[in-house]
This record gives sequence, structure tokens and C-alpha cells, in this order.
Amino acid sequence: MAETQGAPQGAQHRIVVPSSVPMVSLLGSGDELLRVVEQSYPEVDVLVRGNEITMTGDPGDIAEAERVLDEMVAVLRTGQGLSPEAVERTIAMLRARTSERPADVLTANILSNRGRTIRAKTLNQKRYVDAIDKHTIVFSIGPAGTGKTYLAVAKAVQALQAKQVTRILLTRPAVEAGERLGFLPGTLSEKIDPYLRPLYDALHDMMDPATIPRLMTEGTIEVAPLAYMRGRTLNDAFVILDEAQNTSPEQMKMFLTRLGFGSKMVVTGDVTQIDLPTGTHSGLKVVEGILDGVDDVHFCRLSSHDVVRHRLVGRIVDAYSRFDAEQIRPPPAGARGPHLGDRRRGPGGRS
Repeated sequence: MAETQGAPQGAQHRIVVPSSVPMVSLLGSGDELLRVVEQSYPEVDVLVRGNEITMTGDPGDIAEAERVLDEMVAVLRTGQGLSPEAVERTIAMLRARTSERPADVLTANILSNRGRTIRAKTLNQKRYVDAIDKHTIVFSIGPAGTGKTYLAVAKAVQALQAKQVTRILLTRPAVEAGERLGFLPGTLSEKIDPYLRPLYDALHDMMDPATIPRLMTEGTIEVAPLAYMRGRTLNDAFVILDEAQNTSPEQMKMFLTRLGFGSKMVVTGDVTQIDLPTGTHSGLKVVEGILDGVDDVHFCRLSSHDVVRHRLVGRIVDAYSRFDAEQIRPPPAGARGPHLGDRRRGPGGRS
């Protein structure tokens, strides 16, 4: 319930928070959640008394700030807590004028395990998760920290638990990033284990760790290098190809043609982090041009706005994107001397 009236310093709006929502949960510890709203709408003065919030300032900003509070209340009514990052994402979604309600995005459960619930945290993540439900093959392309692999593994575990598939296959290309596998110590299994470790880590977050070795022994869960997929037909399986930017076009075709009946495939990667040898094209970079428009194949793109690690990670991703764009920018007309867009040349004009 709210009322609006004119005031010398602008419009004034009063919101009465339902008694079922604790004010400390809405405002945050030390009012940290309220501060996020105030910093996002500096033209609005906010006064809190009891369970009443009075906002004074620009009518448009007040209306949007009230919508933020409404979404925060809706989230809290589901029993889920709020963080400053969740409030920032709510504001970003409202400013994007999307049709989806932020509260619906932030409270949609994917998987629960050991008292922990996995959910999408941004609108693009929610669209990614929904695309996995609707399509047989989904490509998720975006920078580090956007939840590409984590959410795919969560959907795989969910599908296994719901008996929609009978097994999960997780695979990555074992690209030699600075070290040759043949020179690393240990058995073949020990040599490739570091490449597959992120997939094991995600599984341990989502399943009882004690059951994972048994499921792997039975073949219900398989974690293997991409080379192990050749010659197979994967029926009734949820198959995830991670770090797909490090596949060649031939490897990408080989993987996609492993698809069998009753299966789903999710392909994840970051085209800005390619570790392939110079001159080798990335299968992930060319596949969209090949499969664009093919029925039941969907491409999701995540950005720095979808980074769910430390907020600084998103800024780092943006900074590198600006740097890369500057590297390929052509020099101004008539400019002399080296430019960021030029290739650096050694003695004698050699590149």
C-alpha cells in the first residue's frame, strides 16, 4: 500500500511493508540493501520509520525504486534471502525493461542438495536454463564466471534425478596450454585429471560426494577427454562439452554427431580464451555460422553483466574487451608511427 502526494522538493511516496516481511531482511544488515537502492537512485531521498518507507524526489525514479522494493519483497516472501548483488541484478533487470519479473528469475529453483539450492542469478542465465529445457542442443558462449558450465551440470544432474536420461557425460578437450602431456609425470589418467577437475568440482557441489565414485564405476556418470567420444553414439544421455573454444572444427563436428536418441547436448565456451596452436581455427567460433537457423539448436550469449563471481571479475572482462577492440582498431587517417592496431615489427621490418 502506498500513497503519493506533491511536495516542494518533488513527489513523495509512502510504502507500507507487509508485516510478514521482516524489515531487517528487506533493508539488510546495517542497511546494506537499502544503500544499494539509494546509490542507484541518487535523486530519491529515502526515510524509514518502522515498517513504512517514504521516498521523496523525481516521480519516475520513485516509481522505479518502488518496483525494486516490490521485487525484493516478492523474493523474501518465498523464504529466500537477499544479497547486495541480488538487489543490483534486480535493478539491472528492471532497467532493461524485460518482460520477466526479477523475482521470478531469482527464485526459480534448478536443483537442491544438502540444504543448498542452485538458481539462475541473472536474466540471461535464466534464459539459458530455459533453453536447455526447450532444445536438444544448446550452445552457451560467454566470459569466465557467467555460470555456463555450472548451470549445465546442474541441469544434467536434475535430468538424471528426474529419470529423463540414464547417464551424464562430461567432456573437455585436453589442450596443452604451455605443457606437453607426454612430459608431465604420472599415468594418462593423472595427466588429464587437471583438465577435468572443474567438472568434478561442479559435480561435488550438486551430489552427495560419497555416491559419485559408485555412479562413475557403474557408468552413470562419465568424465573424459573429448578424444574418448570418437566412434560412439550417445543415447539417453545428457552430454556437456566444456571449454569448446579449444576444439577444432573437425572435433566439434565429431562431437555433435555423437548425438543419439533421447539425449541432450550443452556446449559451453569462451571465444576470448582460445588456447589452440596458432593457425588452428576454433570449432566454437565457426559453428554458429554453420548451424544458425537449424531447428532445435539454440545459441545463448552471456556477457560481463552475467558474471556471478566477485563483481570485479565483470569489470576485468569489460576492460579486456575494450583493450582487444583497441588492438584491432585501424589507425587514424594520416597518422604516423606505430599504433595499437598495427602489428609489431622486429628488426629489418620482420613481424
